[in-house]
Amino acid sequence: MNIEEYREYCLSIKGATESFPFGENTLVYKIMDKMFTFAPLNPKDGRFWADTKCDSTKSTELMELYNGIAFGPFSDKKHWITIYLESDVPDSLIKELINHSIEEVIKKLPKKKQQEYRSTLRIKDEN
Repeated sequence: MNIEEYREYCLSIKGATESFPFGENTLVYKIMDKMFTFAPLNPKDGRFWADTKCDSTKSTELMELYNGIAFGPFSDKKHWITIYLESDVPDSLIKELINHSIEEVIKKLPKKKQQEYRSTLRIKDEN
């Protein structure tokens, strides 16, 4: 997955918003006003990367399996991982990890906000 495909996928998620709160060189995606992934537009050592929230047990397993997954330089190493785009991480897994990140964000919201998010998805799915 390249940076454009990453952006397209994030924008395709129902309820996701794109913003630039850290400056014009960092894409940030949010659900319910909470960040679930971000990606600098300047490659590091020629490689683009994105950070996503991730369950700590899952992140350890992923780092053992893929060279393209590590703890990021700019985020909490307990709750966030860095995924190098165009690496040994399959596109399907990158999408799965973006969705996992959304679930990690949603489960931390108050129950009322969780219900609001899920009901918004049902309404959009019916249209």
